[in-house]
Amino acid sequence: MTAEHRVHLSRAARPAYQALSAFSKTVGGIAAENGIDDRLKELVQIHASQLNGCAYCVRVHVERAVAAGVTADDIAQLPVWRDSGVFSDRERAGLELAESYVFIHEDGIPDEVYNRVGGVLSEKEYVGLSWILVSINAFNRIAIAGRYGVPPLDDLAGEDKDAAVGAAW
Repeated sequence: MTAEHRVHLSRAARPAYQALSAFSKTVGGIAAENGIDDRLKELVQIHASQLNGCAYCVRVHVERAVAAGVTADDIAQLPVWRDSGVFSDRERAGLELAESYVFIHEDGIPDEVYNRVGGVLSEKEYVGLSWILVSINAFNRIAIAGRYGVPPLDDLAGEDKDAAVGAAW
């Protein structure tokens, strides 16, 4: 990333960022109520962020994943999840759904993906994961457009606190 100045949407329009942050909390609650555990939630957010090229969100969600018990090996296997045996059927369905949401501009959610994922996840789980993926894709776009830098690991707690009040980055 270059050091050039970019508009930081989270600072330039704090009410909008605070609304997105509140939306994310609402979505997290819906996902939890619908049976999405923290491990699955973080795996799909890391994978979507990797595919979108959002280094900032990868950093944030790797830290949260580790706190949820995800191992370094699990995280290393995300780019090759189709060939890896470390993920459950539910996780594999979530990772496939994550890819469809990242590349939604190509074919929407293809029928074969919808049917395959729907054969593993309940409708409530599908809804919960879908909203998580809508949310992370929005955050990815904000961070990528602003070329937000990746903070040192010891700054993440402060970043999360700042994000809650719309002062992140």
